[in-house]
Amino acid sequence: MGLRFELLGTAASGARRARLHLPHRTVETPVFMPVGTQGTVKAIPQETLESLGAAIILGNTYHLYLRPGHELIRSLGGLHRFIAWPRAMLTDSGGFQVFSLAGLRKLTDEGVRFRSHLDGSSHLFTPEHSIDVQIALGADICMAFDECTEYPADEARARESLRVTMLWARRSLDHFRAEAHRVPWHEELGGQTQSLFGIVQGGMYGHLRRESAERLVEMDFDGYAIGGLSVGEPRELTCEVIAETLPLLPADKPRYVMGVGFPDEIVEYARMGVDMMDCVIPTRAARHGLLFTSEGRMNIKNRRFADDKLPPDPACSCPTCRRYSRAYLRHLMQTGEPLGGTLATMHNLAFYLDTMAGLRAELDAPPAARQAPKQTEPDPRD
Repeated sequence: MGLRFELLGTAASGARRARLHLPHRTVETPVFMPVGTQGTVKAIPQETLESLGAAIILGNTYHLYLRPGHELIRSLGGLHRFIAWPRAMLTDSGGFQVFSLAGLRKLTDEGVRFRSHLDGSSHLFTPEHSIDVQIALGADICMAFDECTEYPADEARARESLRVTMLWARRSLDHFRAEAHRVPWHEELGGQTQSLFGIVQGGMYGHLRRESAERLVEMDFDGYAIGGLSVGEPRELTCEVIAETLPLLPADKPRYVMGVGFPDEIVEYARMGVDMMDCVIPTRAARHGLLFTSEGRMNIKNRRFADDKLPPDPACSCPTCRRYSRAYLRHLMQTGEPLGGTLATMHNLAFYLDTMAGLRAELDAPPAARQAPKQTEPDPRD
């Protein structure tokens, strides 16, 4: 057994306060998970992530398979040891990255044959192979191999994509159950194993999402993700799909929405009953000078910050805001100094993680003491 989900309470809005007990860490939820695509959350060392309060991060099966290779990582004791990360970890299946290759892939019921974006070499990803790679990496949570449906997609395309995803889900689960005991840290953590989540697909069609959720629940995964969102659809449609799908998922297992979103979005989805979320937005935006603050979004490259002595966010206590000024951060960005991206990333991740910590504290408070956090709007000058 590698996962135990402890539901502590459910608010009137549907928000859930829970604990996710995993081999490497007990994770308090709702939680935001920083994305470490290639074994690193870009620009941030692991000890900084720990100090910011990150309890669980993501690794990417596709990228780590191509470089440095899953067998090398297995030989070094798994991804936790390879990247010196002692806390919890989740690996995606590689399905989204294969989906994004477009003209470089060919999909059949067997799997997806694709050409590497690095050197053009040919590879075949099947559900079984994706699971083998994830077991070698050794993350606490693995994901079933799926096909992400693009947006827009007509119903016929979405249904065919769902057919393949359900076929692959069954094969992923069967292979995982047969092989999960081979995880690199299995013995040293008392015989614990990894866990596997199924992924609800179906495009933007409610009846297909329902079919997907019901069939996955029958398979009895350890947890359930809602995939195929944030692929270009309007936010209102994202909310609609999440709202329609959540009630179809078991209340006693974790619920994960993949690849979302902006700070106000992750709060909204958590209030709907989502336990886990991840997104590259805080790190990607930081590298381009966009900061998320208690005063709204801030483009630190703007000229008006050239002589601004204030910290990036006076209400934030992260290392960046405790020590550095807006003027200095703008200077680093303007000159292309790598430190600028590091400091901005540190702040954005702190803002995301603190946002979730604040929501958890609100859910822990007695009902009479709860109040909605102040909502901030983007500064129109940015």
